[in-house]
Amino acid sequence: MQHHDLPRQWLNALMPATEDSSPEPAADADAVPALDAEKAGHSLRRGLISLAVLVAIVVGLVLAIPGLHGVGSEVAHMQVGWLAAGVGLEILSCLGYVLAFLQVFERVSIRFGGRVALTEQAFGTAVSLGGAGSLAVGAWLLIERGGRPARVAERSAVLFLITSAVNVITLILAGLGLFVGILPGPKNPLLSILPAAVGIAVLVVFLSLPRLSEFGAAHRAPGRIQTLLKATAESIRDTRDLLLKPNWRLIGAFAYLWCDIAVLVVCFAALGHTPSLAAIVLAYQIGYLSNVIPIPGGIGVLDGSVVGMLVLYGVSATPATGAELVYHAISLLIPALWGTVAFIILRRTRQQPLTPRPTLAERRRLRPERRNRTGRKG
Repeated sequence: MQHHDLPRQWLNALMPATEDSSPEPAADADAVPALDAEKAGHSLRRGLISLAVLVAIVVGLVLAIPGLHGVGSEVAHMQVGWLAAGVGLEILSCLGYVLAFLQVFERVSIRFGGRVALTEQAFGTAVSLGGAGSLAVGAWLLIERGGRPARVAERSAVLFLITSAVNVITLILAGLGLFVGILPGPKNPLLSILPAAVGIAVLVVFLSLPRLSEFGAAHRAPGRIQTLLKATAESIRDTRDLLLKPNWRLIGAFAYLWCDIAVLVVCFAALGHTPSLAAIVLAYQIGYLSNVIPIPGGIGVLDGSVVGMLVLYGVSATPATGAELVYHAISLLIPALWGTVAFIILRRTRQQPLTPRPTLAERRRLRPERRNRTGRKG
């Protein structure tokens, strides 16, 4: 384990400043061990090897099982132009996550923050961590460079919540659009209004949690549970503010999800099939629930879930399987490779000093001054 003697101002500089937050003791940064880089590197390497093995097994099954020969034929005749578009969309999805990360951790430098965000995606893809687990890797990297553990944890929770909220909003919009007839697709209420109703219920609970958490904290003695309840209320309020306040950076959280779904859409286009958009979105959203099963990349489990849901929404099994397998390959390959490179660079540059960015409010105040200076020079 490695510890780095960084300037104490980094305990506060990495995290967005808030008017009601008081500085935490400097010892807080030393209370948490630094990232075990060697162990993390081994985990990522094993995950990438596991991914390669699982992909090879899936390809072997497609080629060996007679009933799946049609899938192989469909994939072999995919249009290359559409596949190239899928790769481009997945790159945009990764960049969307980077933008969402920088929106939440607004004082982290763009280059360092981008590398941390890409590293999170690599670990989430190749290692059996899931969304919250990959965020923990990013949190360790931030803490290693001087971030306060408590503040890093709170902002990481906000990042997880804001990306999850976009998923719920998308589920609601697709379900309602299908139910009222705005979007084409099956009119079965179980396949349209039910997913939307579940999404609405989750959103209502999410918005009511701050008050419930504060009520519970008020009736608890000081301790870990009370601290957790207060932190939950703060994280959800911060997430709500990010979602409701106009900010172009919010595009990142939506692009992260919507560009990834678009990869699946263009994979169908590459096959010459055009299922309804609502069917693809809802099958994607519901099928991805299987990602809670800890398998690297969700290979096999995620594919079966998404294909099953696509068939339920009226898509033929053969093109559904072909499109899902190619989509999954693209959505694994790009984040895993890009994030691995980012992680290697982070380890090699960990001794370099970091300069925190001004807060968003400070940057807005500085803009008129910069414009005046530019005008004078002109």
